[in-house]
Amino acid sequence: MFPPSIQKLINLLSKFPTVGPRTAARFVFYLISSPKEEIDDLIKSITDLKKNVKACSFCFNTFEEDSELCEICKNPTRDKNLLCIVEKETDLISLEKTKKYSGIYFILGGTVSRLKKEDIRNLRVKELIERIRNPQKFGIPNVRFDEIILAINPTTEGEATVLYLEKILKPWNLKITHLARGLPIGAELEYADEETLKSALEGRK
Repeated sequence: MFPPSIQKLINLLSKFPTVGPRTAARFVFYLISSPKEEIDDLIKSITDLKKNVKACSFCFNTFEEDSELCEICKNPTRDKNLLCIVEKETDLISLEKTKKYSGIYFILGGTVSRLKKEDIRNLRVKELIERIRNPQKFGIPNVRFDEIILAINPTTEGEATVLYLEKILKPWNLKITHLARGLPIGAELEYADEETLKSALEGRK
């Protein structure tokens, strides 16, 4: 058994996505052997992260400016009538790198494996509906969405989430499209190459 200080940090790091106890233990022992200056820099970076980074009032993208909207949402050249729903921030970044999408985004905050109330409660579905109904309230004026793109990862959970969103959005009579099937089943958007994502965006239907 590790000393309490080591075990506590292992437990904390194990909560990170894809990090298990063994990987967390390696991180901890790396930190133990690191110079004090490096540890101090890490502590400061984490503190600055919590102090300076905030979520966009419309799309929930993280940014670091004295504004309520992120750079994408406040950009006057973006097509504000086109809304792309993604699972997480890294998916947004991957789609932006293609330079093939000119609209704005909404970060759903996850997917659901089973359509149970406790699973759905973790998604920003209510927030999504509020922004479709009244975008000006969240800093996007003079907008009527012409198309909603469901850019959700083509995994089992993603497919379940898409079906749920289609049901929720149906009463709005909006044009709803999906990324083309250039993406293999089970893939994650953040790991797809730019050419594949370009084709998926251009071939959406």
